[in-house]
Amino acid sequence: MNLNTTGLFDLSRTLAGDYLARFEYPWQALDGIKELILTLGPALEDDYEERAPQVWVHKTAKIAPTAFLGAPCIIGPDTEVRHCAFIRGSALVGANCVVGNSVELKNVILFDSVQVPHYNYVGDSILGYKSHMGAGSITSNVKSDKTLVTVKDGDEKIETGRKKFGAILGDYVEVGCNSVLNPGTVVGPRTNIYPLSCVRGAVPGDSIYKTGGVTVKKEK
Repeated sequence: MNLNTTGLFDLSRTLAGDYLARFEYPWQALDGIKELILTLGPALEDDYEERAPQVWVHKTAKIAPTAFLGAPCIIGPDTEVRHCAFIRGSALVGANCVVGNSVELKNVILFDSVQVPHYNYVGDSILGYKSHMGAGSITSNVKSDKTLVTVKDGDEKIETGRKKFGAILGDYVEVGCNSVLNPGTVVGPRTNIYPLSCVRGAVPGDSIYKTGGVTVKKEK
């Protein structure tokens, strides 16, 4: 599977495109998300307003009064942050996104048009253009034994050197309701994950991940 950053994403679909292009693998970018936001924020155009220290929100974004926006973060144009969303900080949220009821974000990049609309936890993760997480699906970002995360691609194991690493979703990925993406999960573009799945390792693009971990190629 192509795990390279440029193989997973259209980098024109995020303010982080130039930053991500520096890394062979996208998880290598996780450590610098906070610094990236602190660099981008003060240079944003007048269409953004700094609603609190280091919290930049586009004027067309809709933010529920009960949502919490922790610093630093950027909320892009026409994005909706709904009731009781909890953005803990270090979150770069693109244009036309939905961050829904009781969703928690922490140290993430959401490309444009990403939807995390219902009861999702997304931590130490990157979600590609038009990816969607079904209700109750989450990223698990720390292994139960607290050891460093590896990415498993078939028989190959890639050491990330990270204790905290949730999931990387390529462009147009669909994650079914109540699925768990285990630490180090990487899902290729245009892949569908069945509901109630427990996903681990690399899942090829243009495929369907079925119950029990069976993966089949999509029919064209």
